[in-house]
Amino acid sequence: MISRYRELYVLDGGKALRTAVQKMAGPCAVIQRCQVHKIRNVIDHLTAEHQSAIRVKMRNAYQMRDHADARRALDLLLHQLMHLNPSAAKSLQEGLAETLCVHRLRVPNKLRSSLASTNIIESAFSIVDTVCRNVKRWHGGDQYLRWIASGLLWAESRWNRIHGYREMPILMKELELAVVRSIPVRHASAG
Repeated sequence: MISRYRELYVLDGGKALRTAVQKMAGPCAVIQRCQVHKIRNVIDHLTAEHQSAIRVKMRNAYQMRDHADARRALDLLLHQLMHLNPSAAKSLQEGLAETLCVHRLRVPNKLRSSLASTNIIESAFSIVDTVCRNVKRWHGGDQYLRWIASGLLWAESRWNRIHGYREMPILMKELELAVVRSIPVRHASAG
């Protein structure tokens, strides 16, 4: 069933996951690409001598408050990367607009730091992996599911609040306004 409200999905850039979200949520899906994964993907194309400087430039751009400023900084970096390493430039360009979704929605900085990456869910999965790694002999599929559930409950008990959680009403309002204004908040194509 397709929702009539905009929903924010923070994704790592996997095409299958993105396709599934678009299929299930339809035009209501607002996709934020993980900035941490984007930085890592771009850096992987570069030689060691350039990695640190490009990483700093990308982080600085993503930390900018204003969407236009962040986009301008990333576009300048894209131009620089086209001369330095076309593969890194292509990696940056792919899904670039979606890495700035929380900027476009004017999410306050504190909340933006939590929603700009998939770190929250990856932390939970890491804890589940640690819990399940302790089991040496599995007895049927149900046991595996119970251990996963136990791992998620243990992870939940260790979670703190999302940084900037008090700013969630601002995000909700921006998502509502995106519907009212009918302004697209995601772009199917890169750039």
